[in-house]
Amino acid sequence: MTDRLPELPADADPDAVRRALVSWYEADHREFPWRRTEDPYRILVSEVMSQQTQLSRVEGAYADFLDRWPDVDALAAADRGDVVAFWSDHSLGYNNRAKYLHEAAGQVVEEYDGTFPESPGELQELMGVGPYTANAVASFAFNDGDAVVDTNVKRVLHRAFGVPDDDAAFEGAAAFLMPEGDSRVWNNAVMELGGVACGGTPRCDESGCPWRRWCHAYETGDFTAPDVPEQPSFEGSRRQFRGRVVRTLGEFDELTLDELGPRVRVDYGGDAGEEWLRGLVEDLADDGLVEPTERDGDVFVRLRR
Repeated sequence: MTDRLPELPADADPDAVRRALVSWYEADHREFPWRRTEDPYRILVSEVMSQQTQLSRVEGAYADFLDRWPDVDALAAADRGDVVAFWSDHSLGYNNRAKYLHEAAGQVVEEYDGTFPESPGELQELMGVGPYTANAVASFAFNDGDAVVDTNVKRVLHRAFGVPDDDAAFEGAAAFLMPEGDSRVWNNAVMELGGVACGGTPRCDESGCPWRRWCHAYETGDFTAPDVPEQPSFEGSRRQFRGRVVRTLGEFDELTLDELGPRVRVDYGGDAGEEWLRGLVEDLADDGLVEPTERDGDVFVRLRR
């Protein structure tokens, strides 16, 4: 924890810094459906979908998902294969997320009588819910979270107040800034600032950034940001072909490797032949997503039900 930010002027009032951001956010911000609810189930769905996925793509998938499984009971009762197939059909990335979301819904129903736990610590007991997601759900559903620290928040804190590129420093600075008992509006506001005003290319004046008067980067023109690992290209990646396997199996009860391969990639064969496909299937089986069975000298594969 810190009692001041490195580049915050000594005579600056931290409360004025806080008020400026909240006022800016409340006056005008992007409208997303998950910002219009305090339902922890819907917020969890949005958080899991948003991991490394563009929000514009998430919006349509989010609406379709809730049309099909509108509450935690409906998702818990769903067939896991259907949930995974939905995930793949909507290009939401890593299908494990669908599996874990389905299992988390089952935990809420079976272990918590259908009522979500409220604290970040308790929420982390749910399958696939890490510290960031737990804190986001606690903040946006129950107003009971800690300060969120994601890539956007790190960039803002580093540029505006000279917070060093160190996780502990970022967490301390974020905690110092967040008004006590206001995690819902604060975390939305600071992430909005990073997403709208302080992106890779800053839009300080165009967005009316509320922290310009205190911002070290705005004063000096040095908009350096912490290094963030780039997401590997999806096109042609192992992730893409894993998704195709799941999507293809969603259309059939069962396929042999020979039947599955050409449906997954048009250039199936050679280095991208049976050995390569077996590796994909084994990975998916280890993740509990598919079931390979050997019969009559062939390997048959189906979605795990």
